Amino acid sequence: MFKLKAFAIAVGIAIASTIPAKADKLQDILSAGEIRVGVLLDVAPWGFKDENGDPAGLDVDVANLLADDLGVDLKLVQVTGPNRIPSLLADKVDVLVAALGATPERAQQVSFSQPYAAVQLGVYGPADMEKAETPDQLAGQSIAVAKGTTLDLWLSDNAPDANLIRFEDVPSVLSAYMAGQASSFAENSAIVAEAAKNNPDVEMDLKFLIRQSPAHIGIRHGEPDLLRWLDTFLFSNRMNGKLPELQEKWFNVKQDNLPHI
Repeated sequence: MFKLKAFAIAVGIAIASTIPAKADKLQDILSAGEIRVGVLLDVAPWGFKDENGDPAGLDVDVANLLADDLGVDLKLVQVTGPNRIPSLLADKVDVLVAALGATPERAQQVSFSQPYAAVQLGVYGPADMEKAETPDQLAGQSIAVAKGTTLDLWLSDNAPDANLIRFEDVPSVLSAYMAGQASSFAENSAIVAEAAKNNPDVEMDLKFLIRQSPAHIGIRHGEPDLLRWLDTFLFSNRMNGKLPELQEKWFNVKQDNLPHI
């Protein structure tokens, strides 16, 4: 009997030794002493390059705050709207702080933190364009939109008779609208405010309000420790006022109570 027990214990130890330890991204980041954060650098005021070519914007400040609270170095990795999630899934970045809205479709691919900021999504156009009260009133209207974004998905589902003209990124959307390639464009209020400030002669009036759009930090599935840490980080910095200060700094609006997921 003793030999059988000893044999069973030995077999159990051998099997256990062949099972790889479960990866833990939070511990990996702490051990490496560095976090790779994917950010957009072509959509001011979320993220852009200042006059010296240095990264700036709300998401850049949030990324720096995140690294400081972790006690690790920050490595910013520039991503684009379409390749944000692919870059995360390919392990080119550890987290996304990239104006990322949460949708059921995206939640099949990545996990979302609680929100850290919020803006309004809408369709914008010239002052003399009639406002729409319902999505069906957008029918036939040419609307420039960045493909694959929350706005693109929402308009595709809710305003199927609108003429959506899709572009690779936000700068292309704004350029197309200002060049007259579309009668209107869909974007979030922070980007529109920045664009209007830089182009005072271009009319960018809100023509249809879609909804509030919170921004979330995105991570790969299966990392509960990292997700819990991120939510605690966001809670702490809402309570100490740092996140509301950043939203007011970059968006020039006070941060209201943010919704939760």
